[in-house]
Amino acid sequence: MGNAKLESLCFIETIKDKCKLCYTCILRCPSKAIRIAKQQAEVIKERCIGCGNCVRNCSQGAKRIIETKEQVLKILSSGERVAACVAPSFISEFCDSYDVPQVVGAIRELGFNLVAEVAFGADLVSNRYYTLVKAEHPGYYIASTCPAVVGYVERYAPELTDYLAPIVSPMIATSRALKRIYSTNLKIVFIGPCVAKKAESRDEILQGEIDEVITFKELRELFELKGIDIAQAQASEFDHPLGAAGAIYPINRGILYSAGIHEDLLGGTIISTDGTENLATAIDAFSRGEIEAHLLEILSCKGCVMGPGMTVGESQFLRSTRLREYVTKKLSSFNYAQWKRQIDELADLDLSRTFIKKDLRLTEPSEQEITAILRELGKLKPEDELNCGACGYMTCREHAIAIHKGIAEVEMCLPNTIEKLQKTIKDLSEAQSQLANVQDALMQSERLASMGQLAAGIAHELNNPLGVVLMYSNLLLEQAHKEEEKEDLQTIIQEAQRCKKIVSGLLNFTRRNKVSAKPVKLMELIDNLIKVQQLPESIKVEIKHTNPDLIVELDPDQIVQVLTNLVTNAVAAMHNAGTLSIETGNTENEAWIRITDTGCGIPKEHMKKLFSPFFTTKKMGQGTGLGLAVSYGIVKMHRGRIEVTSNADPCSGPTGTTFTITLPLKALPVEEEISSETTASCL
Repeated sequence: MGNAKLESLCFIETIKDKCKLCYTCILRCPSKAIRIAKQQAEVIKERCIGCGNCVRNCSQGAKRIIETKEQVLKILSSGERVAACVAPSFISEFCDSYDVPQVVGAIRELGFNLVAEVAFGADLVSNRYYTLVKAEHPGYYIASTCPAVVGYVERYAPELTDYLAPIVSPMIATSRALKRIYSTNLKIVFIGPCVAKKAESRDEILQGEIDEVITFKELRELFELKGIDIAQAQASEFDHPLGAAGAIYPINRGILYSAGIHEDLLGGTIISTDGTENLATAIDAFSRGEIEAHLLEILSCKGCVMGPGMTVGESQFLRSTRLREYVTKKLSSFNYAQWKRQIDELADLDLSRTFIKKDLRLTEPSEQEITAILRELGKLKPEDELNCGACGYMTCREHAIAIHKGIAEVEMCLPNTIEKLQKTIKDLSEAQSQLANVQDALMQSERLASMGQLAAGIAHELNNPLGVVLMYSNLLLEQAHKEEEKEDLQTIIQEAQRCKKIVSGLLNFTRRNKVSAKPVKLMELIDNLIKVQQLPESIKVEIKHTNPDLIVELDPDQIVQVLTNLVTNAVAAMHNAGTLSIETGNTENEAWIRITDTGCGIPKEHMKKLFSPFFTTKKMGQGTGLGLAVSYGIVKMHRGRIEVTSNADPCSGPTGTTFTITLPLKALPVEEEISSETTASCL
């Protein structure tokens, strides 16, 4: 047996491309022999007991039984005498469509010299169990007929190994009987529904008993490979020795019926259970002394008729019914005399076996370690432990323990993963919002830079001609005598001065400035600003300093210019009647100034153009549209932010606008002069 997969005694593997990480296999595995590694459900080979529950329950078909039919073909082509030992559950697999003789005949056509019933081995084993239970002073035993149960006890309850009934399984009993009757050189191939039988055949205690094991699924594949049609196969009967009541073994309590042992519901001396969900529970209860039965019979599957090597899709009840009907019909015309002679001839056949303690229990974590892992899972208090089972473990504590043992991962906790995902989505949303703001600011910066270059050229070209116009206009005004001429010249001078003011604003917007920062008490800066402002008496002013002693490093002249622009705009928006609120405060690293008016508000369609040069909503001659653009540049040179919120719709609530200026408490060192357009682009 050179195949490395076969040497491990584990015959289940994951098809990685099909695994969807649903954790069903973990939830269904009684020995917790599956771990998540690199986003794949991986079978831990030494921990696997071969129950095949993961194969049955994986809806994606990501778990499969490792096949050994190639080894069987080699045995059949070896020229040696080979016997097929067929498990009684073949009735549930094949005989919904075919008669028993057709199935037996098809198996012979594969090249088997003998086709025997494992039911006879079950009869032999049943007699041994009867002797154990009916002894004068019976002990306490766990039935060893199911190899998955044996594997579980040896690995995860090794202290109970001595309680395993020292009797071989029906498969091994059949093999020993056939070799006694026919030849010790007879090759034996077991055919059945069980994965664990593959591992049992390679158990070091049972070496040489069975040459190979295949499932019913593999048997069907061999028929297809060899072109054998069961319906067309020549009818044939099983070779002797024939089985009797042992044929009922594949269903729950089958061992008790075939052994003639009656389950005493009142005395509780015999207890029978099945299913992987009950396996660990029953073994644990037996270990704690809660089960004082002389015989505890456990079948890993819901009876062998539900084994993972079956291909039929009928329910457990239909499969069991078909088996019962077959056994009933068989026993109605059974030759008990011949069967009895064969049983007597093999009365001295050695059906004993021993077991090996293979303790694979992992070290249990301390309470502190469990608590630390639960905290990592987001389980900070008992009510956080949802015990939803989505991770494959019934409780959060079980999951935490599995993580400590290295057979589970934190990411398997679905609620915790969802919570982290929601936080990530929220963070991404905030980042996207910030990115959108930065993109808007960058576009504004590019507009300002372009306008700055254009404005610089215009200002340079217009400044000197405007000076000449003003000079000659004033000279003419001094020489004028007629009132009409004087009025016309004064209009020329007034408009020229207005043009010069616009040019001055352009130069201020484009000039290269340096922030001359110094410590300034913000409260005094605001109070002095209000004192020099000539505000109408109809404007109510409210000032609030949350930190009166707040000191900020800034250029007071430039910031006063910004605040003056904002206050002037606020007064204009309120049409000389309303409330002007100024509030200051700070966070750990920043100071903020908030200016709020109760004016008419700014329409939404104007918000994006608010800081653009020459954009104004004022009437002709009442504003240049440079105030907010200049203010924006000054704030950016201070490495700050200027933000605005406004409501111009009375139906949506009180109208008004709020400008918030945020500045760093400590000014950053400026190594060189920074132009407003360069500063605006450094967002």
